[in-house]
Amino acid sequence: MSGLKMIDVAPGVVWVEVPSADLRIQCGCPADSVKHLMRAGLIAPAEKNGVAYETGPNAILLSDVPLQGGGFANLAEFPVLQMLYRQGMLIPGHPCNTGQRPLLMGDKDQLHTQLEYIHRGNYGLLTEQEIIDAGTAPDKAREMMAIKLKFAFGKIAEPTDLLEPLELGHEITEIRDGVTVQRMKRNHFRFAIKGEIVEIDLNLAPGERYSSPYRLDFHDVEREYFAVLHTGEGDGWDTERPSMSSVLMYEGRLYLIDAGPNLETILNTLGIGINEVEGIFQTHGHDDHFAGLTTLMQADHRIKFMATPLVRASVAKKFAALLGIEEGDFVHYFDPVDLTMGTWNDIGGLEVEPVYSPHPVETTIFRFRVKGADGYRSFTHLADAASLMVLDGMLADPTDGLPLDLTERTRADYLEPADLKKVDIGGGMIHGMAADFADDTSGRILFSHLARELNTEESAIGGRATFGAVDVLIPGKSAFMERFTDTYLRANFPDVPPGALQDLMDNPVETFAPGDTLIEESAVNEAIYLVLTGNVEMHDSDTGATNRISAGAFIGETTGLHKLPSEERFRAASYVRALHIKAETYRDFLNANGLFSEIVRLEEMRDFLLRTRLFGESLSHPTQNAVAKAMSLLTLDGHPKVSELPADSLFLVRSGLLIRLNEDAEAELLHTGDFFGEESALLGAPRLFSLHAKENSQVYAVPRKAFEHIPVVRWKLFESWSRRRRQGF
Repeated sequence: MSGLKMIDVAPGVVWVEVPSADLRIQCGCPADSVKHLMRAGLIAPAEKNGVAYETGPNAILLSDVPLQGGGFANLAEFPVLQMLYRQGMLIPGHPCNTGQRPLLMGDKDQLHTQLEYIHRGNYGLLTEQEIIDAGTAPDKAREMMAIKLKFAFGKIAEPTDLLEPLELGHEITEIRDGVTVQRMKRNHFRFAIKGEIVEIDLNLAPGERYSSPYRLDFHDVEREYFAVLHTGEGDGWDTERPSMSSVLMYEGRLYLIDAGPNLETILNTLGIGINEVEGIFQTHGHDDHFAGLTTLMQADHRIKFMATPLVRASVAKKFAALLGIEEGDFVHYFDPVDLTMGTWNDIGGLEVEPVYSPHPVETTIFRFRVKGADGYRSFTHLADAASLMVLDGMLADPTDGLPLDLTERTRADYLEPADLKKVDIGGGMIHGMAADFADDTSGRILFSHLARELNTEESAIGGRATFGAVDVLIPGKSAFMERFTDTYLRANFPDVPPGALQDLMDNPVETFAPGDTLIEESAVNEAIYLVLTGNVEMHDSDTGATNRISAGAFIGETTGLHKLPSEERFRAASYVRALHIKAETYRDFLNANGLFSEIVRLEEMRDFLLRTRLFGESLSHPTQNAVAKAMSLLTLDGHPKVSELPADSLFLVRSGLLIRLNEDAEAELLHTGDFFGEESALLGAPRLFSLHAKENSQVYAVPRKAFEHIPVVRWKLFESWSRRRRQGF
């Protein structure tokens, strides 16, 4: 017997092993899949011929769809790094380097995009001209390219030099030594050898998301005037902690520094709703700092993406490669704010200086400062900062274009004093060392980006933060809830004079712990809540629908106004702060301002949107109102001609039952809340389907202008389009 076996590791991650063929296949590779394999014991320390290394997969099977559950389905960068370096498959003279390249298997399209994404993940911008095109002076571009080539051992290698791609169709394909694989349908595969068979399914269930490999405790985090909230101290291999990252607070507003894997979980445990995030400062584009961008794309507005043009170009090219889209599509999901390298940039009073940092991909360290009553207070964040020893090694055999003062210049940048400094000391070829900061005069030094505890020498130089800890640089938090309340009320009632909003402003702010119920299903709620911070989960037991509601949304509006039992249960998914408004007070406010009938009309439509997968999550009330006002109701019966439906619209099923057919074969049933038409509404592509109404049905037509600037909607539409165009798999 070959010993063919299968292990379900985590949602969307399956392990298939054939010992007789020395084949270990990781099927599916969402964010942090390596950590899931570590926790399952499938990656473990080992020794061979006196050489320490790790066990692990030697082949990867990609998902047929690039997106599932709102997240990237194929992030093979770290699994590939683990195979090449931690297993030793690429290291010269290593006992595990047999000359056999790791296998990368999948659909033709996914193989192409994955190889390009891995290429960009390894090197960032690939040529001197690309660096110049990103706004760098030619002499600096030549210098940066020389440094990049040093990290790359003198050559930008093609991904096929490192990996062996194997394209899978629907026919039976031999992998190795009699082991075969066959795609049965989309994301369903059958592995076989000598009569033994296992079948796997990489599809997530409806509403399911990729999971985090570690558990985090909930924290009730106060908003501060200028502070650093520590959200990640580990690295891409740490099974207990998130990867290195921080949240910067300024005047109560929240800015992320990098977006690592499991960002949705991280933010939720800290009581941060996605719509509260003002922007992200991006240091570079490696997956342990990049994979969480999908979470930020689930906001109802384009979050500011703040980086130098050099880093933005590197990240945007990798993002486009991963999804098989145009680089210019990046701006549909983020609002780019270009920062000038080596200069203090003013972001509404928060000053930031990006400083070039030598690295295989385009990278900057960030210095932040805010002026307080006693002068400036400062914070420096150094992620993926290579050690001075590595830079000295480069200069031992300098190549054309390599600056001879590289180490001294970098040392001066690293040791610029700050009140608080967070430093990568992950070691190795591309990370830092604590010894480089032995003479640093900063007020407080914190070490990060490593999967172990500090040793004695390191502890003598700096310390380590814990998840959820806050370093306050300039205190002050008393007025922030009042400002949030004012901002959200003005957004919801733009035509009401500011003075008239005071009746609502004067209501108390209530704090809910995770799991607390705001409104119980079937109960008549006597209070209406405006969510100010955190996340609230809505669950409808009749349909099983669950959606997450973030800051800026009202809860219990319709049922409170009409004294009706709630059809859903609303519970705190994190620590939540919400404005508690008596239903009677809210009713009086609406009547006094002539808004009652309009709010009721919009609320009925919002209630429908809230129950849909497309518009039910993360949208604030003003955003939902804009969509509701633009929708128009159509009636469909029999065999409606899709060519006669509005060309620039998306369609939501309001009632009835439709069948969406591809080439006259039944593709899927569309029930209340489902949608169709995304290929033309989102991409301008022709509609390649037909419709049959099994019963008279009503659909809302939603014009493109109503949703094209809502990242979370665009993201879900792109995910649906990716799935539907592969429907035949």
